[in-house]
Amino acid sequence: MTLEILTSDLLGSVHHGFFTRRGGASSGIFEGLNCGTGSSDQSEAVMLNRARVAEAMQVAPNALVGVHQIHSPDVAVITGPTEERPRADAMVTNRPGVALGILTADCQPVLFADLEAGVIGAAHAGWRGALDGVLEATLQAMEDLGADRAKTRAVIGPSISQRAYEVGPEFYEDFLQQNPDHARFFTTGKEGRYQFDLPGLGLHRLRQAGIAQAEWTGHCTYADADLFYSYRRTTHAGEADYGRLISCIAL
Repeated sequence: MTLEILTSDLLGSVHHGFFTRRGGASSGIFEGLNCGTGSSDQSEAVMLNRARVAEAMQVAPNALVGVHQIHSPDVAVITGPTEERPRADAMVTNRPGVALGILTADCQPVLFADLEAGVIGAAHAGWRGALDGVLEATLQAMEDLGADRAKTRAVIGPSISQRAYEVGPEFYEDFLQQNPDHARFFTTGKEGRYQFDLPGLGLHRLRQAGIAQAEWTGHCTYADADLFYSYRRTTHAGEADYGRLISCIAL
């Protein structure tokens, strides 16, 4: 099966893709294009999947660069192909020949590009990373390389949607304690619980940061098991582990 890759017109001619789980070598609960080296999947299958992604991104396997994601606001500056994975949740570069690859399974994969300056970025933004400023930090790191946030575009890829993201009252109250305006990202759910809009939070933070344009592709990872891995869906199903989707961008 061939790879199925989602793209956005907003990122123009820059090479990018939100890869679905279709077209991979993994089997069982990981069936498809599992690119998570931290999963319990067979390492040979994961490496083959990542090699297929590198080929699709037209870079060498060691030029598909990633980070050890820790739900932080930290950003790594990538200067060339490397197999090292710094502890961070975003990457930026102005170097051709490398693909920045972010892993997700419900959290937001966010791809950035200032086409005029030739600077790109990629971020992993769950609720914690988004609140702590990983999106704003990515824009700042891009500007340090010569980008202009007023000319930068960003696309949020497949993420868990508000309909599928049920949270408890403690989660809701913690958000409102940080900023009462955060109530806009919640709707009332069943039995005193709430539904949280993670992509809505991401878009709000990006627009508040002064980005030129931002959009969400509209794909819900929880709702479509044929296309996407989902940590929350796996948890609800009582499965032992889950695959990781990869989202990439390259100059």
